[in-house]
Amino acid sequence: MSCSLFEFCRLQELKTVKDYLFQSQKTEPAEEKNQTENELSWDTSDWDSAWDSGDGKEEEATSATTVEEESTGQSGPWLQDCIVALSPCSDLLVVAREQKAVFLSAKWRTGDNGREEMTLAVSWTGSLSSDEGECVSSAICIPLASQKRSSTGRPDWTCVIVGFTSGYVRFYTENGVLLLAQLLHEDPVLRLKCRTYEIPRHPGVSEQHEELSILYPAALVTIDGFSLFQSLRACRNQVARAAAAGSDVIQPPPLAYKKWGLQDMDTIVDHSSVGVMTLCVFDQMKNASILGGFNASVKGNPPAMSQYVTVGGGPYTGFYYAVEGSSQPLLSHVAMAVASKLTSALFSAASGWLGWNKNKNEEEATQKQKPKVEPATPLGVRYGLPDSRRHGESICLSPCHTLAGVTDDFGRVTLLDLARGIAIRMWKGYRDAQLGWLHVPEERGDREHSPSASLPRRHALFLVIYAPRRGILEVWAMQQGPRVGAFTVGKHCRLLYAGYRLMGVNSVTSQGWRLHTQQVCLLDPITGAMRTVNIPFHLALSDKKSERAKDMHLLKRLTTILRSREVEPDILESEAKSALLDIKHPAIKKQALESLLANKNAPISCLTNITSALYDTLKQQDPEEVDTVLVQLCSSQLKLLQLYTDMQHLHSAADTEACSETLDSLEGIEDELSRVGPTLQRYGQLTSRPSVSFAQDSPDLPLPAQAFLSQLEYTEDGQLRVIHGSDTEWNKLGNFLFWGCLNGKSPLHEVCDTLQQAGISPQQLLSLLLSVWLQREKEVLQKPEERVRNLHTLLITLSNMKGAVEESWDTQSISPWWQQVRCTCVQSHNAAAALLAALVAHRAAKASITSRADSQLQSEWEAVSLELEQWVVCVRQLEDMLVLQTLLLVPPPQGSAGGATAQCSIKMLLEGGTGGITDSVSKWVFRQNLAPERLKEILQKREDIGSDEKLEPKSGEEGKEEKKKSQDDTDGTAELLVAVCQRFPHSLSPDLLLAHCCWEYVVQWNKDPEEGQYLYWSMQHLKLVSSPHIQLGICTMMWSTFIVKRFSAAAYLMEKVGKAPKDRLCRRDVGMGDKAATSFLGCCVQLLQILMEADSGVEEVPLPELSVEEAWCGAEGPASIAELALEQRGVHYPLVQHHCLLASLLHAAMTFSLKLKPLSMFDSKGKNAFFRDLTTIQLMPSGDMDPGLVSQRQEFLLRVLTGWVQAIDDPSSSASGTRSPLLPSNGPKADWWPSLCLELGSLLQVNPDILRRHLVCELYNQGLDLRAEEVMLEVEDRDVLGSQLLVLTGQRLSYSLLHSQSQTQAAMELLARLPPTLCTWLKAMDPSELRCPLVPLSQTSRLVGRLIEMLPENHGQYSLALHLLEAVEILTTED
Repeated sequence: MSCSLFEFCRLQELKTVKDYLFQSQKTEPAEEKNQTENELSWDTSDWDSAWDSGDGKEEEATSATTVEEESTGQSGPWLQDCIVALSPCSDLLVVAREQKAVFLSAKWRTGDNGREEMTLAVSWTGSLSSDEGECVSSAICIPLASQKRSSTGRPDWTCVIVGFTSGYVRFYTENGVLLLAQLLHEDPVLRLKCRTYEIPRHPGVSEQHEELSILYPAALVTIDGFSLFQSLRACRNQVARAAAAGSDVIQPPPLAYKKWGLQDMDTIVDHSSVGVMTLCVFDQMKNASILGGFNASVKGNPPAMSQYVTVGGGPYTGFYYAVEGSSQPLLSHVAMAVASKLTSALFSAASGWLGWNKNKNEEEATQKQKPKVEPATPLGVRYGLPDSRRHGESICLSPCHTLAGVTDDFGRVTLLDLARGIAIRMWKGYRDAQLGWLHVPEERGDREHSPSASLPRRHALFLVIYAPRRGILEVWAMQQGPRVGAFTVGKHCRLLYAGYRLMGVNSVTSQGWRLHTQQVCLLDPITGAMRTVNIPFHLALSDKKSERAKDMHLLKRLTTILRSREVEPDILESEAKSALLDIKHPAIKKQALESLLANKNAPISCLTNITSALYDTLKQQDPEEVDTVLVQLCSSQLKLLQLYTDMQHLHSAADTEACSETLDSLEGIEDELSRVGPTLQRYGQLTSRPSVSFAQDSPDLPLPAQAFLSQLEYTEDGQLRVIHGSDTEWNKLGNFLFWGCLNGKSPLHEVCDTLQQAGISPQQLLSLLLSVWLQREKEVLQKPEERVRNLHTLLITLSNMKGAVEESWDTQSISPWWQQVRCTCVQSHNAAAALLAALVAHRAAKASITSRADSQLQSEWEAVSLELEQWVVCVRQLEDMLVLQTLLLVPPPQGSAGGATAQCSIKMLLEGGTGGITDSVSKWVFRQNLAPERLKEILQKREDIGSDEKLEPKSGEEGKEEKKKSQDDTDGTAELLVAVCQRFPHSLSPDLLLAHCCWEYVVQWNKDPEEGQYLYWSMQHLKLVSSPHIQLGICTMMWSTFIVKRFSAAAYLMEKVGKAPKDRLCRRDVGMGDKAATSFLGCCVQLLQILMEADSGVEEVPLPELSVEEAWCGAEGPASIAELALEQRGVHYPLVQHHCLLASLLHAAMTFSLKLKPLSMFDSKGKNAFFRDLTTIQLMPSGDMDPGLVSQRQEFLLRVLTGWVQAIDDPSSSASGTRSPLLPSNGPKADWWPSLCLELGSLLQVNPDILRRHLVCELYNQGLDLRAEEVMLEVEDRDVLGSQLLVLTGQRLSYSLLHSQSQTQAAMELLARLPPTLCTWLKAMDPSELRCPLVPLSQTSRLVGRLIEMLPENHGQYSLALHLLEAVEILTTED
């Protein structure tokens, strides 16, 4: 990493700035200019443009980015004639010339590449001078820190301070508003400089106070920073108030300043205020003896002094020391611009009103009266650098205040040591040079690796020199360092170096701040680019005789060689070996060796040769000089490379050994394999489905040496340890070591001996062996017998290794060795491979224990049975697990909800608690989309496995084949489920499984409430649960967890809108659409009905006992759903009924889209009881209800009956009724609506006979006479019904005689024959009220016959009924 120039900002509108500042040259009339100026100046525009166009061409050739091409010729040197000041935060640039100034402020814009870029755009232009003939001579921008606690280092605002040739110093805001003006000396201002607070880097460095220093030709004024900060803030606040309201003038605090008359120098052009310093005792004694002679007395405490360095002529540089306390600070009256403007404006207005009109000359005289100027305190030069011909031009102080760079008229740059007052370095050939400093901290990364990491962070100092004559920018390391960077930048740039940061900061407020300041900035007026210099810290370090630098170069070279893929192995080996051996530093040598060993391109032979060569070299050196860590690394890596090579040779060996000696202990394994064979086969079919995998993850790929080395390491005691990284890497290593043996292609005993000699512990080898066995389950199941034998041999060989089974193992306890095998099998998700491993390990453990017991001549059957008992339980669990996993692997039917296949292990099931097994099966039922009735059927089938299902008749040959295939699949699935249920008779008892399925469906519904079928099927599963205790608990939990919140939201929403809400409102408040909300409310009714039935049946049935299979007793975890259900408290039956009533009303309103305010149907007690906990006893409505409420209820129920009648006879409503095929029996056409209304009527104190009569009339009105006759039989008040039906009959006859479009002559004749009373009555009828007026005459005659039967003879309308009967008979005979 080297020096670089980085563009961080770009100036906008450069041409505008130039035109504004230089427009006087073009437009100013000749008579306004001074005569002498006219005589002495001539027009040089042609001359300048000729020279500048040449420069412009050269610049164009070197710089690719040129802006404002039309003005390149003229835009060259104009900036050199201007006063330029940049804020250290780079957010404000001031360009001034004569009386005019332009302020440019930072703005962010999106560049062509889409990135945010900072630009400086013109924010203010104007004239700064107020006195005639004065011009801007110096300017500076000081950012003022924010006083807010939340500030992180950004300035609050920036003050622009401008010095004038009249001696005035004026202070402006960023917007050009004048804050205050001070006349502290009556000579032209030469330079303005500022010093701000810096955090001391070392304990011995004294804190420097903030100050602003103003240089005049023979005087220096220093204004205290704190005083200035307070005054500027006060003035700015005053300006803001004045702008807002013209408030009273507040006098800001006076400025505290010191004024020194600089003596003993002929001319002064620039200065630096170094700060307060204290001499050491030796320097104090030296100064005293030089100044006072041999007998001079020396004070006890060295005085604190402020040091000032000036440059100019006679002497070339002067060093001034002002002893603290020798001069008292002067207080100046702050002449506030705003105050004077306000008062003058008010007085002039007042004088106009009151008729006072002072002499204008008097006013002008008072305004022009200058403030009193304090005399300067004389200060003599202590010493200087006399050089009569050399004149200094500028001085630039370093950030650490110990060095300064001085430019002169001889084109030299001199470096001064300010503490000693001497020149320590000089550069030649830099005429008109501009200087800046860069202070670079050490990178944190380098710091951590350096030997001095505990010491404070180091900083490097660089001097930046811009030589405009040569158009070059150079960076030099201090103090005697080389040039570390050079850039060709053009001849018209300006190097801007502030040398200060934010004003108003102290040691407390600056903590935690990150000051966003640029140290050096190069402004190019041609392109408008502002660039800063980036210098890495390491360029300050000396590289002469640096072995470390050479080593780093060699390491870089080695890295480059290793990265290139085209290099031949021989060249790679020789190059890498020479580079590695040439490196001297042990840490870098170690880093190089590690990068070589981690490289994938280097072959194994190359790695071995290089490592052994390095090891030999290290061994030949003096043991005391050699790094022991490096020697150990070489030794261990050589051993590992040898082991890798040996293993490769063993796996490629063709001959394999027979393992007949272990066959005796494998007796009986074939029987066990044949017993679990069918399940293994089915499991294998389900797991061998095609799946996607990446080629680089294939276990058949050879393990590279680099991966092998990265996973093994030698411990301090010489043991070889396998590092357990990711599971993939672990499996690859196991694959490399053992898969050849399991496949029967490698010599088992030789492999094990090699690994034992290498020093790997048997426990880690066992873990690697089991991991590869379990990972490659599919291959194992292809040849189970052969691979089981090889696994058995390997297990026996490993268990016979030293350190596997402890010699002192007490046979009364469990062996940690075999326990490790069991733990691995228990945690595995690969059920088949885990079962086979357990069967093999069980045999091996049995053989091992038997031989141990024989060798000890004892028969401790307890110990033997304890270890083997664990194996029996483990094998039993794995067999159960295999059957369960086979079931879970059955893929869901196409189009169902599906989801990922659940991976389960024994450990997961045990940790899942007593309901873990049931839970996994219920999730499978959900994925399979198994209907509740079908599930119940399968569960009953396990009682009688022999009973076969009757197949439905199929149609079509193709259909037969497809149906037969799907039937076989479902039969196979059903058999699997039955087999699982037989293995888990307690955990998968029908009630438990149905309860879990019910809960699973309601959980899935809660995730997606639009899927109403899930909730419906949840209710169906719940209905099938036989135990009322479980039903009651599940209902209570379901109600409180999932239902009541949405249910209450639906009720409140309907109460608010007063009708069945639309889809948008339902989604907003209930969280589902209107169709889903309708089915949800239907399910709520079902749930509350099931709850009431369960509550009624609880007393008659004993509490069910929940138990777990013996092998699965160790389950630890959450309680099952059934257990939680049995723990629930009983419910308050009337409260459940009360909610059921509300649910029924809501469901009816949603189904038939009726108007309803459901909560208004109840009195205050009824309303208060809603949505309370169902287990609590609430105050319920009792006694007679308010007649107004009863009539509202009656009206609603009548509308429900009307809606139902219209729905059952409406062919179009069949679509809307069954649009959601989820709930076939819950639509508006369901037959149970009338009975529900009658039931609700009895509960809501509505007369059921009114409901029945209304239903009969509605059915006749709809033309459904047969249904009406069925309901008519239950009506009690037949007189009223007769009267109602008489009107209906009249409407039918009126329609057929008077309003029918096909009026016949016979009908007209019949009307003429009818009695006048009947005729008048028929004409008064309105048949438009009939929904179905075209009814067959036979039905109407039956209706009239019923009327005659119903009405008593003494009834007022009996005669009318007889006339009707007569008329109908005539019509019938004529038809």
